[in-house]
Amino acid sequence: MRLDKFLKVSRIIKRRTLATEACSAGKVSINGKVSKPSQIVKVGDIIEIAFGNGITKIEVTSLKESVKKEEANLMYKNL
Repeated sequence: MRLDKFLKVSRIIKRRTLATEACSAGKVSINGKVSKPSQIVKVGDIIEIAFGNGITKIEVTSLKESVKKEEANLMYKNL
């Protein structure tokens, strides 16, 4: 699954265009490497996102094309 789509489907970032902009600005990295929006995400990857002054670090636990709002947080684990 593409990085920008994963961020949107998992509801970490609300809209895919915002996820694409964050990736293009170099604010998102996978396993320590700055990533483009089209980067492929796999289960077990560590994603770091720079939000304002802080950094959010998550581990991908599952990949689904669409999920309900209540199940979105099951796609990742906060580190």
